[in-house]
Amino acid sequence: MFCTRCGAQNTDNARFCTSCGASLELGGAAGSAGQGYPGSAAFSAAPRKRLHRVMADKKIAGVCSGFAEYFDMDVTLVRLIWIAMVLIPPSIGLVVYVVAWIVLPRD
Repeated sequence: MFCTRCGAQNTDNARFCTSCGASLELGGAAGSAGQGYPGSAAFSAAPRKRLHRVMADKKIAGVCSGFAEYFDMDVTLVRLIWIAMVLIPPSIGLVVYVVAWIVLPRD
């Protein structure tokens, strides 16, 4: 699969370009007119996003993978943000991570 932004070749199951970080999803940046507006067919047919822990791409509990999927971000960036939240005082990042681990359902 080739990136539409930079032209780099990526694996077929990649969600983000390894060179520029652009989303490789089918409904990426270039969408049709009226997509996502209330009353349009695309808005009513779109599945509702659900925050959950992703077990397929987990390192500890799948919390970062779940947040990355929900916000459509790269999971490495989300993990770096969590590490920064843990290291910067007051370190509420660890508490928030544990609470998310307990509260969020598995996929």
